[in-house]
Amino acid sequence: MKLIYEGKTKDVYKIDGGNFLLKFKDDVTGSDGVFDPGANSVGLSIPGAGIGGLKLSTYFFEKLKHCGIPTHYIGSNIDNAQMTVRPADKFCDDGLEVICRLRAVGSFYRRYGGYIQEGATLDYFVEFTLKDDEREDPPISKDALAMLGILSESDYNSLKSLTKKITGIVNDELKNKGLELYDIKFEFGKADGEIILIDEISGGNMRVFKDGKPVAPLELVELML
Repeated sequence: MKLIYEGKTKDVYKIDGGNFLLKFKDDVTGSDGVFDPGANSVGLSIPGAGIGGLKLSTYFFEKLKHCGIPTHYIGSNIDNAQMTVRPADKFCDDGLEVICRLRAVGSFYRRYGGYIQEGATLDYFVEFTLKDDEREDPPISKDALAMLGILSESDYNSLKSLTKKITGIVNDELKNKGLELYDIKFEFGKADGEIILIDEISGGNMRVFKDGKPVAPLELVELML
């Protein structure tokens, strides 16, 4: 294996055959020791978070495969906290995140709190942000994405539609366990000209609540699996 990227919550290795291996860590994003999926830095380390995140990601990727949604997922080695994935090209150098919001919380509320109550219901609001820690992952509009040559109008529309569809699948799975999804962020890439979901689908990239209280990443694994 050849290490090609050290990330906040995962390291990426290139392996024989042209595929890649993601090594999940116990680090999670947040600040002052508090977990926050929208944060741009590692806030704390939770023993077991890496394997837990991999278990949940594997569960959801298998579900998406059953639904016919293309992803980079090939398989997982749970004991070693590793996922094997196929290569995909990012839409820009550092990557593009797509967030689907069902409740007005986090950065959405910090920006628009003068016009909406915290926690108010949102109708699958889709937001695009650039992965840029220095600029705190700025939101970017459809026109700006096109002007900067990051996304064509066709790809924008496809990503928005796919994001809503995947969010709906994840949301239904959570509802079956008595949980409520507030927001979730995804990353996408292109493989052989096709848009595919990449990265992970775990408690580290979503806000989930139960009975009005936030569910921590490891607790989410226990409740779901």
